Amino acid sequence: MTIQDELNATIKALVQPGRGILAADESNPTIAKRFKAVGVESTEENRRQYRSLILGAEGLGEFVSGVILFEETLDQHADDGTALASVAANQGVVPGIKVDKGKGPMVNAPGDEITEGLDGLAGRLEHYKELGARFAKWRNVYHITDINPSKAAIEANAEVLARYAAICQSCGIVPIVEPEVLIDGSHTIERSADVNEAVISEVFHALRRHRVELETMILKPSMVTPGNATGKKASPEEVAEHTLRVFRRVVPAAVPGINFLSGGQTPEEATLNLNAMNSGSAQPWNLSFSYGRALQEPAQKAWAGISSNREAAQTALVKRARLNSLATLGRYSADLED
Repeated sequence: MTIQDELNATIKALVQPGRGILAADESNPTIAKRFKAVGVESTEENRRQYRSLILGAEGLGEFVSGVILFEETLDQHADDGTALASVAANQGVVPGIKVDKGKGPMVNAPGDEITEGLDGLAGRLEHYKELGARFAKWRNVYHITDINPSKAAIEANAEVLARYAAICQSCGIVPIVEPEVLIDGSHTIERSADVNEAVISEVFHALRRHRVELETMILKPSMVTPGNATGKKASPEEVAEHTLRVFRRVVPAAVPGINFLSGGQTPEEATLNLNAMNSGSAQPWNLSFSYGRALQEPAQKAWAGISSNREAAQTALVKRARLNSLATLGRYSADLED
């Protein structure tokens, strides 16, 4: 199979109506916070047990086409010795891997950050591929203030995302490109829309410069919402209107899938907003989800580190995945929560 054949097969498996991507790639500090909230210590064994639980949830593959894993998880196994990547693949869920090395302050750009990890990426990708990964994810973040993100930060972050995506495709790995415009702040929904448009527009300029094939990549953006410090919530219809207006302006129709991050929304909010985007006229892209906490939070609460709660936790996860599957088809309603 050629590299192009690999890319085509993976994107076809990932981008399907009614299915989305589970983000289970929390770094150790992040999952420690999630576990602390449910009274669980973040040890390697507890992380293995939990991720084995969610990847083995019966029926998950009906609603989830891919899962983004943390590097540690690729080397872990279920209780029966099956590699966790294979546990996912056996459910029809394509294993993927988070490959960035985290963010830090951008020099000479106060308030802006940039993501690291390009050095040695091709070699790491080949190793991850041997362990079963077929796609990758890289996240850059953008803060909104009166002066952020700066033009320099928008351009530099776009360049990093494009270089990452080009390296992935050269290795036969489908790249998920994640330019996350953070919800933190007191900005209006209009300001969020302006920043998202500037950020995503620059990302696609950079992708073209680096000759990234748009047909075999996935965009993972934020939804356009007001800042969480405003005390105001936009309706799902407002979120859909502003988000889709931005995408129609700057996202080429050649991109097969847009899989949203939940970005600080509650599980119910993320589902309602996704449903609103799929309730109107058809768009040129498959609009789906790539949620982390918005899919896993109910499962983590149900599990709470107690092995006898395994089935309840799996049921909670699959329910959340099913509701978001309905939202990708515009068929979700809040009544289904009960």
